[in-house]
Amino acid sequence: QVQLVESGGGSVQPGGSLTLSCATSSTRFTTFHMGWFRQAPGKERELVARILVNGRTEYADSVKDRFAISRNNAKKTVTLQMNSLKPEDTAIYYCNAVAVGDSRYLWGQGTQVTVSS
Repeated sequence: QVQLVESGGGSVQPGGSLTLSCATSSTRFTTFHMGWFRQAPGKERELVARILVNGRTEYADSVKDRFAISRNNAKKTVTLQMNSLKPEDTAIYYCNAVAVGDSRYLWGQGTQVTVSS
């Protein structure tokens, strides 16, 4: 069973930065499209950013030019660099993996990000 373990959440003031990391021990990491989703209180879970197995990236309009997703296949990690954080970025952030050719979403346990002055 694939396990995804997030780290790096916390509290920051508006305009600050945080880096989220997701690690897996799976030997099939290079066959997973990886992503970050978030869920704010009272809202549905939404896609923040995704990086495909070929390195192509996709971002939600609300985070374009502020967030950057990257993957390290050797270390089997995916990172989300978040800059210019806003209060509306406050949410639980979840690491996500989808195997190529599969429709099942795999999730981490989530990490809290709070942006507040």
